[in-house]
This record gives sequence, C-alpha cells and structure tokens, in this order.
Amino acid sequence: MTASSRDVDGHGRSQDDSAQHAHGGGHRHVEVTAATDQRWLLASLSVIVTFMVAEVVLGWAAHSLALVADAGHMLTDAAALGLAVIAARLARRPARGRYTYGFTRIDAVSAQANGITLLLLAVWFAVAAVRRLFDPPPVQGGLVLVVAVIGVGVNLLAVYFAGRANRDSLNVRGAVAHIVNDLWAFVATAIAGAVVLLTGWNRADAVASLIVAVLMVQSGLVLVRAANRVFLEAAPDGIDPEIVGGDMARVPGVIEIHDLHVWDLGAAEPALSAHVVVGRDYDCHAVANEVRDVLAARHHIGHATLQADHRHADVRLDEDCSAESGHGPGYFGHLVDDV
Repeated sequence: MTASSRDVDGHGRSQDDSAQHAHGGGHRHVEVTAATDQRWLLASLSVIVTFMVAEVVLGWAAHSLALVADAGHMLTDAAALGLAVIAARLARRPARGRYTYGFTRIDAVSAQANGITLLLLAVWFAVAAVRRLFDPPPVQGGLVLVVAVIGVGVNLLAVYFAGRANRDSLNVRGAVAHIVNDLWAFVATAIAGAVVLLTGWNRADAVASLIVAVLMVQSGLVLVRAANRVFLEAAPDGIDPEIVGGDMARVPGVIEIHDLHVWDLGAAEPALSAHVVVGRDYDCHAVANEVRDVLAARHHIGHATLQADHRHADVRLDEDCSAESGHGPGYFGHLVDDV
C-alpha cells in the first residue's frame, strides 16, 4: 500500500471515521437482533417440547410409526431450536482476541448440524418404514388422526414464533426448515390416520413415514449445502462478484479492481476485500469512500476491506495487476479507461 492510502482503513474510511464506526451501532444492531431472535426461538422451543412429550406417549399407545417418526422429527426440531438459541447468544459476543470476526459463523455450524441430523434420521425412519410395509402392525387410525391434526396446529404456532426471528440468518432458516418440514410430516400422518381409520389399510402409516423421510432428506441437503457455501467462502446467494467488480470499476477515478473476494461471514453478513488502483489525479481516500458507498447502496455489502493505491508510474496497467500476472482473481481493468 502506498503512502497515499495508508490512512484508509479496511472499509475505505479515514482512521478517525473508522474509530467512530467501531464504537457505533454495527455491533449493537447485531446484539439487538440476536436478542430478539433468542426470545422468539425460545417461545417456539417451548411449544415444540411440550407437544413432543405428549406425542411420544400417544404414538406408542397407537402403535403408529408415523407418529413416533413425527415425535423423533420434533426432537430434531427441539435440538435445532436449542442450537439456534445458543448460536443467537454466541452471536452477541463481540469480536476479540483470536476471534477477529466474532462468532457469526456459529450460524453455519448450527445449520450444518441440523442438516446432518435430518439426513441421519431420514435413513433410520426409511429403514423402519420399509420393514413395516412387509409386516404392518395394527394401527389405531383414529388416535393417529387426532394427534396429527393437533400437531399441525402446534407446528403452525411454532413456525409463527420462529418465523418472527431474523430469516436472513442461516441459523434461523435451519430451525424454521425443521419445523416446516415437521408440519408437512404431520399433514401426511393425518392423511395416513384417516386412511387407516376408514379402510383399515395399516400400511398407510409406513407410507406416511417414507414421505416424512423424503422431506427430511430434502431439507437436510438444503441446509448442508448452504452451510458448506459459507465454510468454502463462496459468494453469498444473490451477489455476483462479476457484477460487483464491474460496479466498483466504474466509480470515477478507479483504474482497476483486482484481488476481489466476496464471501459470507455468517449470519447473512457479506464481506468483500479488493485492491483498488486509483488514477494519479484522484484522491485515494475519496475514491475508496465512493466505492464503499456503491457497495453498500447497490449490493448491501457493509464490510469491505479495500486497499487503495495510485498506480506506479513506471509500470504499464496490463503488466501490473492483470489476472495472468498472478495477482489473484477479480480483474476488472478492462471495464475502465487507462487514466
């Protein structure tokens, strides 16, 4: 970094502005949001746990694998909500010591744990359901139907509570996915109970269990893939690095953008770093601030680490920072004029 840019911080602000921002509302917003999330998730958790205990008892009494599977799924709901509450609490901790980004990625850890749990349970329920297709036990269809209908109402209430939390959070999305998945499972179980009650076909219970397993696989894969994108530092959904780099390169005074990286810190908080080469007649501070404003306004990226330099006078642009020169990805010199 040249002397002209050494006073520009990672967000393209002067050091005075950075110090002011460091004590400002950024962390407070995260803290308030996490506290609100925690309250709504706890409300949803209390509803789920209360009904889950009753469902286990009634499921065994009705000899219904579908109800027991639903209860097992509700156990994963409870675990997911418990992890979500812990993650929301950890997210309130400030960045310090070795944890320079804080604990925002606990969001992805929680989501991945939820997804893997769903996949493992899906295998278990699928195996048990296939066995019951060949040797179906007697099922009390009326009891299954009543409990399943109540379960639909309970899950709607739990979805309402959990849905009031921040849905941009992968952690919250994982918990809500569990509950919504369980909601559809109860619908399938209610249908199975009605079929058993009206026709006496006990295999309907096992069929409903297989449907529950398929839904669990679907939700589990979505959560694991989303968490892996965070761990692999892929660009967040809805953010195209090519478009972002192009918008940055079109800011007046920018000669070139390279070493552009966009990733997700966790908790749906995008981050960006880049090297900004500025024309000799422009102020690095002003250009970096303008780039930061463009990132915030057009792409909702508030965490931007920018290295702003004037181009070396004795080095040609196409030899200095092109993608082929080994300076990294995200070369956007072709979008601006050589000034």
